[in-house]
Amino acid sequence: MVSAVAFVSNHPLLLHKLGQLRDKNTAPEAFRLLVRELSLLLIYEAMQDAVTFSCSVETPLGKCPSVQLAERIGLVPILRSGLGMVDAILTLLPNASVWHLGLYRDHETLLPVTYYNRLPDTLPIDLAIVLDPMLATGGSAILAITGLKERGVPRIKFVGLIAAPEGVQALATAHPDVAIHVGAVDSHLNELGYIVPGLGDAGDRQFGTL
Repeated sequence: MVSAVAFVSNHPLLLHKLGQLRDKNTAPEAFRLLVRELSLLLIYEAMQDAVTFSCSVETPLGKCPSVQLAERIGLVPILRSGLGMVDAILTLLPNASVWHLGLYRDHETLLPVTYYNRLPDTLPIDLAIVLDPMLATGGSAILAITGLKERGVPRIKFVGLIAAPEGVQALATAHPDVAIHVGAVDSHLNELGYIVPGLGDAGDRQFGTL
């Protein structure tokens, strides 16, 4: 399903697991597993427009036409909560590079602050996929994508689990060429910049640091 500026999944299996993820009683171990499963479902949908080239393979009974991915792909998880999405996606895209970017949100200004950035001056990839479970204010995603564009990445996507309409609008305004793939767009942000109803802090819930 497509909203005004984001691709929002309506797959029943994804919605079922997203409800389990939101549950405040879901323990960290189960939460991590659900993040992994949801990441698999979302990247499957996000890659429907992947660039491919035609080839052929030999089956036990003869030659068969096939396709292979043509793009060099890089995953850019926003630390720390984006880490939980990486391993799942690597099972489907095992040749993808992984470039880590550490950002946190200042609780007073709600603006992103960079604390770790080892992105090289140029990135040898054709498609970057920015990973962050929550798209709240959109500040971290905007900063990450700006940095990727400065390094010459020609195509970029954002993949997250839950978004606020404010974050979707901010990201789409700043980078209208970047496709946004999420599992849900919730009601709004509260005064602390948390998505409502959301699921709380995705990093704390993954790593048991509430």
